Amino acid sequence: HSSVEYFNINNVTQLSDIERYNFDYSGTSMKALTMKKIIITDMYFSQDDLYKIFADMNITDMTIADSEMIHMLCPSSKSSFRYLNFLKNDLTDFLFRKCDNLAQLETLILQKNKFESLRKVSFMTSRMKSLTYLDMSNNLLRHDGAGVQCQWAESLAELDLSSNQLVDAVFECLPANVQKLSLRNNQISNVPSGVAELKSLEELNLASNRLADLPGCGGFTSLQFLNVEMNSILTPSADFFQSCPRVRELQAGHNPFQCSCELQAFIRLERRSGGKLFGWPAAYVCEYPEG
Repeated sequence: HSSVEYFNINNVTQLSDIERYNFDYSGTSMKALTMKKIIITDMYFSQDDLYKIFADMNITDMTIADSEMIHMLCPSSKSSFRYLNFLKNDLTDFLFRKCDNLAQLETLILQKNKFESLRKVSFMTSRMKSLTYLDMSNNLLRHDGAGVQCQWAESLAELDLSSNQLVDAVFECLPANVQKLSLRNNQISNVPSGVAELKSLEELNLASNRLADLPGCGGFTSLQFLNVEMNSILTPSADFFQSCPRVRELQAGHNPFQCSCELQAFIRLERRSGGKLFGWPAAYVCEYPEG
């Protein structure tokens, strides 16, 4: 209970024993807490005694990063959290299971943790009614598909799933209203047609995957930006722009393109559409014998 509003703690090692303490957060002034590189040396204590202190804080922004944190409790009452950043910890799929008290949370950053199930992550968000941005990059996420249902927060507009272990089945488990989606650095070889209906999707990043061709936009009718850099595309389909009429920016560099009539037609279509083609090798010129 002080006038402190913003409190940052860095590089701290806990030495003494951790004991239970009931703290009354009513009437406090703090708005944001940031903790980085916190080392706990006492392993013989109730984890809930520690996590409850943070979970029940009456603040809007909290960051606990690079601290080997293995869990966090659901707040015991309706929380005022709007921003939570748990970058680089040891959190798993058990985080915030069946938690109804994070209805005001807008931004959740869980980059560099140990999440494995995309389906469980989706159900975690389904109770976060205000969530608009979720960063799940650099985890161990998989999704096997086979008719498994996912349930995301309807408010989720931006989702980062880069650097995981996701394959083509990921398109069966995506938030319906997402506008910006990154699937960079996964193991996707094909974008299945007729699987995902993402009518609000405007930006899609598929760089550093295993694509052999450009994806169609049958289910992405609003797509404007597409990144397919560093894939295995040899000859892009010339009918790409018939399928993706709204795409205005395409990044397609660092692919093993082969000189062909289809490639020439594709480049002409790109230029004619008025769109931007980034990273395309300028040296590609196709020459054919007369006749």
